[in-house]
Amino acid sequence: MSNLLKHPVVDLHRQICQVESITGNERPVAEVLVSYLEQKGFTVEKQPVPSTYPDERYNVLAYMGETRDTKICLSSHIDVVPPYWPYELVKNNTEIRGRGVVDAKACVAAQIVAAEELWAASLIKPGDISLLFVVGEETEGDGMIHANKLGLSWDAVIFGEPTEGTLPKGHKGVLNMRLTAIGKAAHSGYPALGESAIDKLLSGLNELRQLQLPSSGRFGETTMNIGRINGGVAPNVISFSAEAEIMFRVAGTTIDGLKTMIEDALNKCGNPCTFTYGPDACEPVQIECDVPGFDTMVVSYGTDIPNLNGNHKNYLYGPGSIHVAHTEEESLKVADLVTAVTAYRTLALHALKN
Repeated sequence: MSNLLKHPVVDLHRQICQVESITGNERPVAEVLVSYLEQKGFTVEKQPVPSTYPDERYNVLAYMGETRDTKICLSSHIDVVPPYWPYELVKNNTEIRGRGVVDAKACVAAQIVAAEELWAASLIKPGDISLLFVVGEETEGDGMIHANKLGLSWDAVIFGEPTEGTLPKGHKGVLNMRLTAIGKAAHSGYPALGESAIDKLLSGLNELRQLQLPSSGRFGETTMNIGRINGGVAPNVISFSAEAEIMFRVAGTTIDGLKTMIEDALNKCGNPCTFTYGPDACEPVQIECDVPGFDTMVVSYGTDIPNLNGNHKNYLYGPGSIHVAHTEEESLKVADLVTAVTAYRTLALHALKN
């Protein structure tokens, strides 16, 4: 294990994980990356990303020489979810714990070191590979959306997210919706004088829960999560308003097809609620996975893949499990971090040849 700890990726990973970079505060870690990449001989561009956050934020684009138009791009995100908690080596220095050690700073560090190794071994030349690290993936995807203004295109993009060292065949689509009910307030001792918004909301939610949601052989089942409910002001008041926020992970249908199912279900109960859909819906995404030596899977989480325009091939790979990302148990085996460097090298060379 002591030899693994001496691998360059472990030190780079430590450097960027020790910097808090919750969405909106990505600049400090971006500065670490810019300094590191410039010291390693990369040409680096900082792309400011407009936002409502008070501090300046920017994407980081890096490449060798003066050729910014490259065949392949290795990309991941540098923001993390809250709360921040510090980097530490545990389990006799075989495992790393801390916010972002998996999602997705392990991908960032491994992609950079993989590109360094390929360059040092003369396996790539200027114009072959670039690196793109973006802000805002954990919220609105504004970093990757803004990256489209770089005016670049690639033959293939290798995205970094935790995939347990496998190549996903795709990921499910996403549809967010808000269900709202309006009633009439009254004293709870005289319910006939009021109209409960919560009762209306429960009626609508019940119809949605009865839906036979579609599935597919490639992506699995569509799922629905009622993630948030608000309503009422006090137990002795008939509720005037209530709302629920719902997320669908979409498989086996299109976004429009799912919307039709939702609206038909609500109409069955007299449509007691109004509804709006979120602006960030995306269809299920198919991903390249036919690479020798890699197992495959399907992931249920969303990625930045739909936010990047172009006709390029998409690959998705990363060390660690999504099951610990966003939790207080976020951790990564040192051996998996080191293995990821070799994996990104393999994927990059495969993409260059295909």
